[in-house]
Amino acid sequence: MFKTPNGKEIFVIDGHTHFWDGSPENQANIHGKQFIDCFYAYHTNLSPEDQLWEKTKFEKYSEDDIYRDLFVEGPDDMAIIQTTVLSDFYKKGFGCLERSSEMAKRHPERFIVNGSFDPRDGEKALEYIHYMKEVYDIQGVKMYTAEWNGDSKGWALNDPSAYKCFELCEKLGIKNIHVHKGPTIIPLSKDAFSVDDVDYAATDFQNLNWIVEHCGLPRLDDFCWIATQETNVYAGLAVAMPFIHSRPRYFGEVMAELLWWVGEDKLLFGSDYAIWTPGWLVEKFWNYQIPEDISAERGGVQLTDEIKEKILGLNAARLYGIDVAAKKAELAGAPVQIAAE
Repeated sequence: MFKTPNGKEIFVIDGHTHFWDGSPENQANIHGKQFIDCFYAYHTNLSPEDQLWEKTKFEKYSEDDIYRDLFVEGPDDMAIIQTTVLSDFYKKGFGCLERSSEMAKRHPERFIVNGSFDPRDGEKALEYIHYMKEVYDIQGVKMYTAEWNGDSKGWALNDPSAYKCFELCEKLGIKNIHVHKGPTIIPLSKDAFSVDDVDYAATDFQNLNWIVEHCGLPRLDDFCWIATQETNVYAGLAVAMPFIHSRPRYFGEVMAELLWWVGEDKLLFGSDYAIWTPGWLVEKFWNYQIPEDISAERGGVQLTDEIKEKILGLNAARLYGIDVAAKKAELAGAPVQIAAE
């Protein structure tokens, strides 16, 4: 748990984390190498120098690493692991539901694991959604619309096959649909991460929560115009967060835009672990204020302590039905658990 300088305890839910295997042994082809190398470039270019990892650890970190970095040395109280399979690039998948769930079941008080599916798989996708709900009781999924699948290099949220899947998600109570709509990763197409399809899906599925990860960057304007009219669209701040270190004024512009357009109740913290660790992000975020001239252009919006508390955990808790007071009590009595190597 994160404690402010005045001693207040802030409940932190890290809404966008991964438990991946991008190691050379798991890479199926050159594209697997390109993908993890691109992640590592984001890590090295946007992290403080004292937070840099060796490449071999970054490619495949341990259960011990993720628990320590998030909950022991880091400020997280809970973390949501997002599944990204990339089966065309990795032999056993990049970040798989099964591997993440096996790790998470040893720390059930800490982790929520989301699933994933590919609507291009047709009936198999529908069967897999049933399987994920029945076996893992998932509350959400992560959509990666630029993921390759054979000859296909991407899909859209408003494809007819996708709508069949979302209809089933709604029926089964899988309400939180996290969608990567942010920077591209080699060799994926930037255009396949366009936010345009969010507008259709959010309108047609009002009972689902559409968490647009990376808040559409570098398409922030388009995202804001959509999110301000769609009450069920939320902004995930993963990838935006590390600019607080490397480009703090740009970070202020992004946050001011989101606060003015989208509002304080629809913004969710995410570290994008293990591209970045949450410790330094949360600390810098708590101490950050939007520059006065940027704030003045947008009606005086500012990151108050109350707004920061919402962003760091309370907004995600609402979407995932987490009773924060009860969870704090549970975690207060939970022993620190570090996996044996």
